[in-house]
Amino acid sequence: MIYRQLGKSGLRVSALGLGTNQFGGKVDEKSVAAIIHAAIDHGVNFIDTADVYTGGRSEEAIGKAIAGRRDRVVLATKVASRRGEGPNDYGASRQSIVAGVEASLRRLGTDYIDLYQIHRFDPYTPAEETMRALDDLVQSGKVRYIGASNYAAWQLCRANDVAERYGWSQFASVQPHYHMFERAIEKELVPYCQAFGVGIIPYFPLAGGFLTGKYRRGQAPPPGSRGESSSYVQQYFTERNFDILEELERFASERGRSVGELAIAWLLARPMVASVIAGVTSVAQLEANLKAVDWELAREEMDELERILSRS
Repeated sequence: MIYRQLGKSGLRVSALGLGTNQFGGKVDEKSVAAIIHAAIDHGVNFIDTADVYTGGRSEEAIGKAIAGRRDRVVLATKVASRRGEGPNDYGASRQSIVAGVEASLRRLGTDYIDLYQIHRFDPYTPAEETMRALDDLVQSGKVRYIGASNYAAWQLCRANDVAERYGWSQFASVQPHYHMFERAIEKELVPYCQAFGVGIIPYFPLAGGFLTGKYRRGQAPPPGSRGESSSYVQQYFTERNFDILEELERFASERGRSVGELAIAWLLARPMVASVIAGVTSVAQLEANLKAVDWELAREEMDELERILSRS
């Protein structure tokens, strides 16, 4: 396994992270344990979840699976998405953050969280309140590092500027939607992260499975796949995207690789990317993703891929 620094922090995370939004739901506890134990055995130390994944059952299943192995994982979770019906059951207020961290610690069966992330920007809570509450958690030892998710560049900049002004903990990382067909963050967020040393943790690296090649032009999605009903996946079913996908498959095949491996390797070659979060529902999927970690794309290969991805 290859390990990378999380931004300018001293924390080292595996280049491939484990996405868990199906754990405790589609993936039962027995399968969660098998996946996590296999991941740890392969050197994957970064596990990412959230308090709202499968209604909190993801955290519970992870907590059970890492019992006795806690020191071998970097555990990341999130707060701020709606987790209840009450007026304070969402957002990045002190009330929401403190209640959220206590519930997550209980479900995860641990007394600290390695990376605690604000799941989405809260426009109603001052940055000073959010960052002070997070710093208090770091000072208390309940949280070791903090991160953001789904933040625009200006939102991340504002939060970290406030924290820097008062000497509080700053966001070490940001988790954006980023893959070969979703590159909007390259305009402002990536340059900001490069300038200020913020680690990038892409999610949905395979575009919901589109970048695995399982969906074919003019054919119905495989039975049981997300593409049968997911509008997120179906948005990529365009003639242009299938043209690009076929070129990417050719590129990967010429090198004895799969297009899924290529999608992850491409992200790992992008600036400031610390770990790529790939969600899995089986050990087989995990092992397929792991094959990408040692693929270091050359500069000329990245140039060729840019030409493919930029085709009109």
